[in-house]
Amino acid sequence: MAKKEAKKADKKEESASAKDAPLPLFYSKPTPLDAKAHADLALKQDFGLGFTKEVNAVPINIIEMPQICHFYPIAFSPDASATPVAILGLRDNENLFLKDDNTWEEDTYIPAYIRRYPFIFSEMPNSDQLSLCIDMNDTVTEKGGEQQFFDKEGKPTPLAQNALEFCKSYHAAAQQTVQFGQALAKEGILVERQAEINVGDGQKINFAGFRIIDEEKLAKLGEDVFLDWRKKGWIPFLYAHLFSGSQWQRLTRLLNERMNNTN
Repeated sequence: MAKKEAKKADKKEESASAKDAPLPLFYSKPTPLDAKAHADLALKQDFGLGFTKEVNAVPINIIEMPQICHFYPIAFSPDASATPVAILGLRDNENLFLKDDNTWEEDTYIPAYIRRYPFIFSEMPNSDQLSLCIDMNDTVTEKGGEQQFFDKEGKPTPLAQNALEFCKSYHAAAQQTVQFGQALAKEGILVERQAEINVGDGQKINFAGFRIIDEEKLAKLGEDVFLDWRKKGWIPFLYAHLFSGSQWQRLTRLLNERMNNTN
């Protein structure tokens, strides 16, 4: 990701919150679902993944890092939060995994942050409660459609209930991820890196604005810290990140294929 993209991905929070806070990535108008106000509202069928077209990195949760590492490079944002992200593209505003028909690259794990859309949790004003929201966007919602959020009695449909459960699980995993990223930053084992990617015909792309775990610093990590992280179950996620480094080659291949198809 370019530096401006790295910062953008990091500023997007896991849930919608105060109105003055920046909106989460992809969301334009997250609105709490209400049985009366949205009695006839429905989710459009097969609205696709086109909303990811101009994004080259998305936040990920630590519990999905073992799957992510087989398909995407994993990096960390450059600020104190050290948010883990999956790299989707090597150029600004380009997702190499999205095909022309708005479907994803075959046999490739889709990050939970993308699969959650257009649903999201919102923090209710003056309360610790979270409310299920929908991105009130004409490209994903419609009135009178088949996939409604509430039945005739005003009760949540299975669609809304499944979305709620997914957001609950995502929210819990996101809290663990925040602790994980902050711990890595605190121990100083993250280092800034930039990659020079060869894309054929003598062209090169400088890719910067991200951090990775320095293996030498990880090896020198204090035993008490390492044992604490092992107790928390974090060790597999450290190595998932390290293993993901091989996926830079996949991104290079996808970019070369795209550039050849447009020539």
